[in-house]
Amino acid sequence: MIFLTELLQLYHKYGIKLVKGFMQYVWDDKGVKYLDLHAGYGTAFLGHSNPKIVDKIYEQMRKLMVASYSFDVDIRDECIKALSKILPKELEYVFFQNSGTEAVEAALKFSRKYTGRKTFVSFTKAFHGRTMGALSLTWNPKYRKPFEPLLKNVVFAEFNNVEDVDRVITDDVAAVVVEVIQGEGGLERATHDFLHAIRSRCDEVGCVVVFDEVQSGFGRTGKIWAHQHYNTKPDIITAGKAIGGGYPVSLVAIRREIGDSLEIGEHGTTYGGNPVACAAVLASINVLLEENVPKKAAKIGEYFAKRLKELISNREELKVKGLGLMLGLDVSEDPKPLIEKLLRENIITLKAGESVLRFLPPYMITREDVDRVIEALEKVLVSFK
Repeated sequence: MIFLTELLQLYHKYGIKLVKGFMQYVWDDKGVKYLDLHAGYGTAFLGHSNPKIVDKIYEQMRKLMVASYSFDVDIRDECIKALSKILPKELEYVFFQNSGTEAVEAALKFSRKYTGRKTFVSFTKAFHGRTMGALSLTWNPKYRKPFEPLLKNVVFAEFNNVEDVDRVITDDVAAVVVEVIQGEGGLERATHDFLHAIRSRCDEVGCVVVFDEVQSGFGRTGKIWAHQHYNTKPDIITAGKAIGGGYPVSLVAIRREIGDSLEIGEHGTTYGGNPVACAAVLASINVLLEENVPKKAAKIGEYFAKRLKELISNREELKVKGLGLMLGLDVSEDPKPLIEKLLRENIITLKAGESVLRFLPPYMITREDVDRVIEALEKVLVSFK
């Protein structure tokens, strides 16, 4: 008897096999072309197989693929120099890793070391990752309960509740970790008062503000970083998904004084900051700036939101959520039937929270693409509810 290794099934299947992708489109093994508003949970924001990014990765792969942080390499230096063009000026240190949850783990460790405190504050409906530390700050019980006990010193406050801010942020808190726009949590946007209250209170008690920009960052909301819509400043940013143009890479950017509290050997990564990853980030930054991606995302996102609002103008139970090209349609119940019906219209979408149909398209989607989505939604919503 022959035993074959199988992939551990931890994801719901869409029932199609993808074989090719280019910019906002993907193709299956039957040659069917889909408009992709899933984009690898937003990772392909700069497009599937963007030639400018692919070429840079290929060029670097032919030169040098592996080099740990113990060795200097030109491409990493170039990448860090380019990051200085887009990161907030107060964040002077950067550390590369491989995934968003790793970036959150680093932020937690660095915050504890800098403050000497143990407690973290997170919020209702927050999603920060699936590793044990990041999972401890993730709200949804379905992700948490099978793996408890998690970190003990985590306090959850109500998202967008300003009064909760003073109550939970005390002088034993190391860091407050918050998404400016909650991705998995249903595309809830933070209010200005809420984010500014967090910043003010953290300054009072001397704790760290961490903005989780893994999904919202790198141009998707119409600014390079979503917190820039709020005129407030972080102590740490976590970023991932789109920053490598589809290549697995993440980073944590921190204030100098936090970095200076760390010593050699207190954190590490085998693949983080490898030459190929740095080439991907460098190429992605070039695309972001040269093609004015945030401005384009803001413009097409405004059109997308406008068309969605027109579509549901006579249905009070439906609500448009999000910002830029981080959009969703709250349908007040499980959107899975809509996702399946849209797939039959050759449009790939995904879920956020319990009731939101989520759209995370590449930035180069056109008005014609948006009109196609609205036409399909109009068709499938007729039989919904």
